[in-house]
Amino acid sequence: MDGLGGVQMKEKGGTELQVAKKPNLDQLASESICGLLDPISPGISPGSGPAHFALFGYDPIKFSIGRGILEAAGIDFPLTASDVVARINFCTVDKNGIITDRRAGRIDTKDNIRICEKVEKQIKKHARLDEILVKPVKEHRAVVVFRGKDLFGDIEDTDPQKTGLKPLPPKAINRESAEASGIVADFIDQVTRILSDEPKANMMLLRGFAKHRKYPTMLDRYKLKSVALASYPMYKGIARLLGMDVIENLSTIADEFAALKNNFSAHDFFFIHIKPTDSRGEDGDFDAKVKAIEEVDRFIPQIRELNPDVLVVTGDHSTPALLKSHSWHPVPAVLYSSCCRMDQVNCFDEISCIQGGLGRMESVHLMWLALANANRLAKFGA
Repeated sequence: MDGLGGVQMKEKGGTELQVAKKPNLDQLASESICGLLDPISPGISPGSGPAHFALFGYDPIKFSIGRGILEAAGIDFPLTASDVVARINFCTVDKNGIITDRRAGRIDTKDNIRICEKVEKQIKKHARLDEILVKPVKEHRAVVVFRGKDLFGDIEDTDPQKTGLKPLPPKAINRESAEASGIVADFIDQVTRILSDEPKANMMLLRGFAKHRKYPTMLDRYKLKSVALASYPMYKGIARLLGMDVIENLSTIADEFAALKNNFSAHDFFFIHIKPTDSRGEDGDFDAKVKAIEEVDRFIPQIRELNPDVLVVTGDHSTPALLKSHSWHPVPAVLYSSCCRMDQVNCFDEISCIQGGLGRMESVHLMWLALANANRLAKFGA
C-alpha cells in the first residue's frame, strides 16, 4: 500500500491504520512477524523510486534512479542511451508566477494528452538536440525526453515541493551537466509562454532528471519469475526496469486482486501496488485514506486462499494525511509464512508493529527475509 504509514491526528483518534477497521490485516498480523521499515535510513523522506527499489532488495543508493526514467518506463516509452528524461508535474501558477497548485487540480488525462501535444508541436528544438519529446502519463503527470548525444542529466528538480513559491531554475549538479541544464532552462522559458492561456495547467515542474541505464533483473538476482499488478504507470515502470512482467488494463483494486488469482500459477513473485493510500495522504484526506485501507483489507482473505509461501504487507514510505507529503516515518510491515517466528503483535499499525520480531530495519533487507521464509536461500559458509 503506497504511502501506507501515517501520523496520529488527535481529532481522529490515531493514525489512519489505527482508525481503520481492518479485521483481516489484524488477524494476519497475529499469525505473522511484524516490524517497522526505514525505506532509506532513519530521518530520510524517500521518493517513490528509491523506496520501491529498496523493497525489492536493491540498494537505493547504489541503484539510484530518477523519477523521469520510471515514468517513461511506466508508459513503455522506448528510451535510448542519448536520452535525459524528467518527470513533469503540470501545475498552476498565478500572474506573478507563484505556484498555487502543484498538481493543477489533478487535471483529467484527456487534458494532459492535449497539453502534451500542444507543447510538443510548438516547442522549438535546441540546436544541440536531436529532438524533444513530451508524452502524457496520467492526470497531471507527463514525461519530457531531451534526446541528444553525450548529454549529462545530473540536474536539480525545479519543483520546490511547496505552494506559495516560484518554480526553481534548473541547476546542474556537476560541470558535465551544465549544458543540459541550459537546454532545460530554454525549454521552460518556451513552455511558460505556450501554456500561458491554460486555465489550470499553465506551468510545469520538472523532477527526477536522469539518464537511461540498465538494471539487474529480479530473475537474475533471485531466480524469480515476477509480475506487477498495478494501475499507475510509474509503478509499472519500476517493474519493467527490474524485468518483471506487467499485467495491463488494471484500473481498480478489485482488478488487481482478480489478476492475482488469474495469474497465480504462472509466476513466483507478485508485486501488488495500491495507489489510493498515497494519493489520499497527499490530498490530506485522512478519512479517504482510511477507506482505502479498509478496501484492501476486504481482499486479504482472497490472497490467503491462494496459500502463498510468503505474504508481505507493507508500504514503500509513509504519507501522513497530517503532512500531505512523503515523510521520514518508518513503515509498518507484516510477513507471514508457515515457518515465520510469530511475535505477540495482533494489530497492524505503526505503533503495534514496532513491538514485533522484525524490530526496525531498512527496507532493503525485507526481500532477503521473504526469500528465506520461502526456503529459497542457500546456507552461507560451511
